[in-house]
Amino acid sequence: MVAGRVISSVVQRQVKYVRTVPPGRADGLVAAVYRQVTEEMRLVVPPVLLHSPAPEALAGYWMLMREPLLAGGAVDRLGKEAVAAAVSVANICPYCVDMHSIGIYDLATEEDAEAVAGDRVDEIADPRIRDLAAWGRTAHQPDEAVLPRPAFSSAERAELVGVVVGFHYLGRMVNVFLANFLLPPRLGPRARRRVKHGISLMLSASLREVQPAGRSLRLLPEAPLPPDAAWAAGQPEIAEAVARSFAAFDRAGERALSPAVRQLVDDRLRGWRGEEAGLSRQWCERLVAELPEADRAAGRLALLTAFASHQVDEDTVREFRLTEPRDSALVEATAWASYAAARRIGALHVADRVS
Repeated sequence: MVAGRVISSVVQRQVKYVRTVPPGRADGLVAAVYRQVTEEMRLVVPPVLLHSPAPEALAGYWMLMREPLLAGGAVDRLGKEAVAAAVSVANICPYCVDMHSIGIYDLATEEDAEAVAGDRVDEIADPRIRDLAAWGRTAHQPDEAVLPRPAFSSAERAELVGVVVGFHYLGRMVNVFLANFLLPPRLGPRARRRVKHGISLMLSASLREVQPAGRSLRLLPEAPLPPDAAWAAGQPEIAEAVARSFAAFDRAGERALSPAVRQLVDDRLRGWRGEEAGLSRQWCERLVAELPEADRAAGRLALLTAFASHQVDEDTVREFRLTEPRDSALVEATAWASYAAARRIGALHVADRVS
């Protein structure tokens, strides 16, 4: 009963900053994505809803998340959920940490789930999950990354790097548009665990159901796989999903952000080694000052989304909307910035090394 009320509350919670498309009113591409999500996840979850003002970005997100995580393949769902939860810890995304540690409750043990969620990787009892979580936690930091032993097969790499890329993208979007927590923050530790157990039981069927690969591909047109996404080549459906979603995010960026803003973000990403931005925004303000005045609000939004998404606040969004009031533009601008950072992280894992 408590778990049911929590899920209902999450679904009904207003996404910040944009007006979402209700499932009963969706049409076209949005309706097509909603149908797949409902059939495979039982409901249209808030991370899907937040993308709905921008249909192509919605399809790109769903494709990038679904094919590596939900479809069957070389790695079981438990391993993927461990990586997803560990990436969410790295992203400082409590919402995603809660959601994917709940999956570990059902697929493994409460103790291992809470060790991942609490950033205590060394306390994970299952050695395989401990290794995967340690790798996922540091996959964005080439100077700190824990390399997998043994090395991944090409099929495993496609799935697991795909989860890393998908959740580095999603964590940024969730931090911008959703509340910080999936579960009510007033719950004490014991109550949180009880609620997590209840939700894990409700989600058990969907967590254990193996979905067919490639179902989402028809949502977006064909595109070539970029060389820096060669990590996906070991699974044809994931390679197709990555190529099509990356192309969609590039188109979204072209619509929502000027070439100068996109170049500024790309330039900083080239020298980024996964380090946290810190509490101060002075680094961002120094970079934004290089832009034409008309681009500075968009530059600030894009830089913060890519490098410190938890720092995007009402003022950041309000200033962006002064020059671009459309909901679709806000979603597309943040989606492009999130994708640009996630793509850079994926490029570190083209081979059995972090570069």
